[in-house]
Amino acid sequence: NYFRPGNLTALRQLALLWVADRVDEALQEYRSQHGIGGVWETRERVVVALTGGPEGDTLVRRAARIADRSSGGDLLAVHVARSDGLAAGVSHASLARQRRLVEDLGGSYHSVVGDDVANALVEFARAENATQLVLGTSRRGRLARFLAGPGTGETVTELSGDIDVHRVTHERAGRGTLLPSRRRTLSTARLIAGPVAGLVLPVLLTALLAQLRGTLSLTSEALLFLLAVVGVACIGGVASAVIASVTASLLLNYWFIPPIGSFTLDDPDALLALTVFAVVAATVAAVVDRSLRLSRRSARATAEAETMSSLAGSIVRGEATIPALLERTRETFGMESAELADQPPDAAGTTTVPAGPGAYLALRGRTLSSSERRVLAAFAAHVGSAVERARLAEAAAEVEPVKAADRLRTALLRAVGHDLRTPLAAGWAAVTSLRSRDVAFSDEDREELLATADESMAKLNRLVENLLDLSRLEAGALTLNLRATSLEEVLPMALADVPEVEVADVEDIPAVLADPPLLERVIANLVGNAARHTPPGKGVLVTASALAGRVELRVVDRGPGLPADGRDRLFEPFQRLGDTDNTAGLGLGLALARGLTEAMNGTLSPEDTPGGGLTMVVSLPFAAQPVGAGPTEQSAGGT
Repeated sequence: NYFRPGNLTALRQLALLWVADRVDEALQEYRSQHGIGGVWETRERVVVALTGGPEGDTLVRRAARIADRSSGGDLLAVHVARSDGLAAGVSHASLARQRRLVEDLGGSYHSVVGDDVANALVEFARAENATQLVLGTSRRGRLARFLAGPGTGETVTELSGDIDVHRVTHERAGRGTLLPSRRRTLSTARLIAGPVAGLVLPVLLTALLAQLRGTLSLTSEALLFLLAVVGVACIGGVASAVIASVTASLLLNYWFIPPIGSFTLDDPDALLALTVFAVVAATVAAVVDRSLRLSRRSARATAEAETMSSLAGSIVRGEATIPALLERTRETFGMESAELADQPPDAAGTTTVPAGPGAYLALRGRTLSSSERRVLAAFAAHVGSAVERARLAEAAAEVEPVKAADRLRTALLRAVGHDLRTPLAAGWAAVTSLRSRDVAFSDEDREELLATADESMAKLNRLVENLLDLSRLEAGALTLNLRATSLEEVLPMALADVPEVEVADVEDIPAVLADPPLLERVIANLVGNAARHTPPGKGVLVTASALAGRVELRVVDRGPGLPADGRDRLFEPFQRLGDTDNTAGLGLGLALARGLTEAMNGTLSPEDTPGGGLTMVVSLPFAAQPVGAGPTEQSAGGT
C-alpha cells in the first residue's frame, strides 16, 4: 500500500514546501512593488558568492549545509560578472562546474553586473531577501592586501547590516595570486596611496642609497629610481607616477648629481641624463597605466560576453518569457525593479532604454555606468524580441479557434454529406416503397420495409441526440444528477444492444459518484466503438478495478489499434479513425463519452491493448454515500 504513514508525511511536507514557495513568490513581488530593501527573515535564504576560483566547491557545499539546517531553506549562488572586468583571470570551466554543483544541490545560479563587487553582492542579497551570505576569505597575500586596501570580504561585512556574513577559509586563502582590479576606476585607498607613495617611496629610496654612496654608479641609482616610479604607477596610476617622477628627478639631482646638495647642473651630460630619466620615467609610467587600462577593458569585454552568453543560454533553455527576462535583468544589474512600459517613465532614479516599437524597459534603482547601459541595451533587445514573440503568439492564438472552427465545419459537412444522408435515404426509400400503389408487398416485405424505416429513424435520432448533448456540454447547459451508482446497475442496459461482450471482475467494485443514465451512455458509446473495431469471432471485454479512491472501468477491443498519429485527434468530434464502415455515425461517440465523463469528475484515456487493439479507461471517484442515497444536482461545465 503506497499510502503508508511515512509516505503521507513526506507528501504533506512536500505540499507545505510548495505552499511556502508560492507565499514566498507573493512576498517577493510585494517587496519589489513597494521598493522594500530590508531583510524579512521569513525563511532561510543563503547566498554564496562565486568567483570561479578553486575555493568555489568548498563554498557551495558549506552554503548548502547551512541552507539544509532549516527545512525549506533556499540556496542561491551569485557570480559578479561585471562591466569593470571581474571576469579577467576567472576560469569559466570552474564556474560552469560550480554552477552544475549548485543546481545538483537544489540551488539556483545567478549572474549580476555591478561597479563594486561588495555592493553588488549586498544589493543582490537584499533584493533576494537573503538571511545569510557566504564568501571565501581573501586569496591575496598580506602585501597585496596592504597595497590594495580592504578586500571584498571586509567591505561586505561592513555593508551587510542585518545579513549574517560567513567568511569561509580554504586551502588557497592568503597565498593565491592577486586578483585583478574589481573597480572600474581606482579604489579610494589606491587614489590616496598612489600620491603618498609617489612622494614617500623616492624619499625612502634616497635615504637607502645615501647609506650606499660611492658603491653604486649614477646609472644604477637612476634605474632604481625608475623602478620606484614604475611601482608607483602600478599603485596609483599615471598621475601618481608623474608625482614620483618629479620627486625622483629632484632627489636624484640634489643628492647624487654633482654638485651634490644643489639643484644646479654644471655638467651637460648630467643635465642630459636627468632629462632622459624624467622622460623615460614618465613614458614608462604612461605605458604601465595604459597596459592596465587595456587589461581592464579586455576583462570588461569578457564579462559582457559572459553575461550575454548566459542570457542566450537562458533563451535556448526556454526561460525567455517576459517576466523571467525582467527578473533576470533586475538581478543582473542589482536594481530594485524592472518593468515594461508603453511610455518612458518620468520618475527620478529610473533608467529607461527602448525595447522595441512602443515598448520601454525601465529599471528603478542606482545610476548605471555607460558600459552597463551598453549591456542593458542588449538585454532590452532580447526583451523586445520576447514582446514581439508574445504578440505573435497572441495573434496565433486568436487565429487558432477560427482554424479549429473551420476544420470542424468541414468535418461536419463531410459527415452530414454521407452519415445523415444514408439513413435518410434508406428511410425515405422504405416509406416511398410502402406508399407506392404499383407494387403489391407481402406482409413479410412490408414488415422488413417498416423495420428499415424504423432503424433509419432510430439512427437519425441517436445522431441528433449526440449532437445536442455535445452542444449542451460545450455550453455548460447539461444538468447532472450525481449519486452513488453501481456498475452492475448500468452495465446491463449499456450492453443490451451489443452482442459478444464479456464482463469480468465487476461484482465487488465499490459504487461510483455518477449520473446513471449518462454513465450508461458513456459505456454504450465505448462498447459500440470497440465492437466496430473488433474482428468477427473476438468479443469486447469489459473489466473494472478499484485503486486509490477511484474505480477504473476498462473497455478492451482486439482490433487494429490506434494509428501512431491518431491519439491527438481521438476525442475530436467528427473523427472516425480507422473506421471502414461509413455507416457508423458522425464520429461523436468518443468525444461525447469524454465530455460526459469529465462532467462527472472523471477521466477517459486510451491505452494500447497487449497483443493488439485499444483499451479505453474510464476513471470515476468513489461515492461518499451508499447506493440509494439522494442525488446531487449540478451543471456540467464546457469541455
